[in-house]
Amino acid sequence: MDVTTRLTWIQEQILEKLLGNTSLTLLYKSSVHQLCTLDMSKICGHQRSTMTVIHLKQAVVGVFMLEEFPILHSDKPSTCVWFSFKENNSTGMSTLLLNTQVEVNGTLLKFSSLDGLSLSVNPREYKLHLNDALIKELKLNAKPVSGYLECEIFRVDGVKNDLGFIKKMLTVRQYRGRLLSALRAYRPKKDLVSEVRILLVGPVGSGKSSFFNSVKSAFQGHLTRQAIVGSDETSITKQYRIYSVKDGEGGKTLPFMLCDSMGLDEREEAGLCIDDISHILKGCVPDRYQFNPCKPIKPKHPTSVTSPPLKDRIHCVAYVLNINSVNTLSAKMVAKLKEVHKDAGACGVGQVALLTNVNNCDEVLDDSFLNMTENMTSQSQVKNVQNMLNIPIANILMVSNYASERSLEPMKDVLILAALRQMLRAADDSLEDLPPEETASANDSFNS
Repeated sequence: MDVTTRLTWIQEQILEKLLGNTSLTLLYKSSVHQLCTLDMSKICGHQRSTMTVIHLKQAVVGVFMLEEFPILHSDKPSTCVWFSFKENNSTGMSTLLLNTQVEVNGTLLKFSSLDGLSLSVNPREYKLHLNDALIKELKLNAKPVSGYLECEIFRVDGVKNDLGFIKKMLTVRQYRGRLLSALRAYRPKKDLVSEVRILLVGPVGSGKSSFFNSVKSAFQGHLTRQAIVGSDETSITKQYRIYSVKDGEGGKTLPFMLCDSMGLDEREEAGLCIDDISHILKGCVPDRYQFNPCKPIKPKHPTSVTSPPLKDRIHCVAYVLNINSVNTLSAKMVAKLKEVHKDAGACGVGQVALLTNVNNCDEVLDDSFLNMTENMTSQSQVKNVQNMLNIPIANILMVSNYASERSLEPMKDVLILAALRQMLRAADDSLEDLPPEETASANDSFNS
C-alpha cells in the first residue's frame, strides 16, 4: 500500500533543504501503522538518520536525529535539530540544535535536551507533550498537552555527519534575514542619489537576466521570472532594461536598480556593441532602448538624453561570467571585457565580478558567511578574473542563480543577497570618490 505524507510539497522541500540537499523517505505514519512505539521502533530502527514530524492543527513540530532511531525500551544520546513552523507559513521556521537523549518506552517516544527542554509523543492517545520552555523556544502557540493530527517519521538520506556543517545550515536562515534587513535599510552614500544603478554586463548566456530574477525572488519570498532568460547562442535580451525591485508583494521600491544589457558576443556585428557601453555608463540610454549590433548609438541619437544627471548614470558595473567557461573565454571576448573595464574606470564607476552557475553553494562562504572560503578564492577561475579585470578578491562574487527550481533555497539567497550588498558598497565607494564640483551639483539636483 502506498503511503503518502501529510506535508505539502513546499513543506517537504523546506525540510529537505534544512540540512543541505537531503531527501525524505516516509517510514511510519500514525494513521496507517499501529498506534504503538513498538511499531515505530520496528519500522524506523536501523534506518540511519530520521526525522519525526508531528502535525498540529496550526503548526508542524519535529525533531531530526543524526544518529539511528533507538530500539524499544532503550535510550541513547543523539545530535538533534528541533524545529517548528506554522501550518500555513513554513518560511518562518524556528530551529534548535541540541544534544538530546532519545528514549522509546512502552508508551512514549521522548526527546529530552540536556538543558531541560522536552517533547514526548504518545501514539496511542494521539497526544503531544511539550514543556513550557520548549513552547517558548520554538515560538509555538500550543498547550503543554495537545492532540495531534498525524505523526510521521522519515528516513533522511544525504545528510552530512558533520556538526559544523549542520550548524551552518541552521544559521543560514538567520543570516539571510539579517542580509534582507540590511538591504532594506540601505541608503546610497551621502544621499547624492535616491537610487543606485548597477549595470550587468557579460557574455551571452552568462546569467545577467537570471541574476535580476534571483534578486527579485529573494525579496518577493517566492520565485519570479520577470526578465526573459534563455540559452540561445545569440542574446535573448535585445533591449536595455532598467529594473527596480520591490520589497515583497506591493512593498516599497528599494533604493537600487539593476540595469540589464544585451550580451557581449565575440563575433563582429553580434551582441552588444562595445561602443554603446560608454553611453550606458553616462546615463544616455533610456529604459527599453532597442539595441542594434550593426548600428552603435550615436552621440546625438534621438532617443538619448544629453548631459544626464548623476542619478541617471551607472554607479557600479558587475561583470557577469559563467564560472564553468571563464577559463576558456576567447581572446576577442577578453578584449571586449577589458574595453568595458577601461570605460568604467574612466567614468569612475565601481566594479565587481559575478561568477554564476556555482556548484556546492554551502561551500562558498565560511561559517560566518562574511568571506569566501580559501578553497574558493584559490580556484583558477577567481585568479583569472582577478588578473583579467584587475578586480580585488573581495569584489569577485559567486552565486547560483535560480533556474529550474520551484522553491527558494536559503543558501542560494545568502549568496545572491551578499553579492548585491557588495555591489552597493562598490557603488558607494564610487559616489564617495566623486570630485567636489560633481558632489555639489548632485546635492543641488537631489535637493531641488
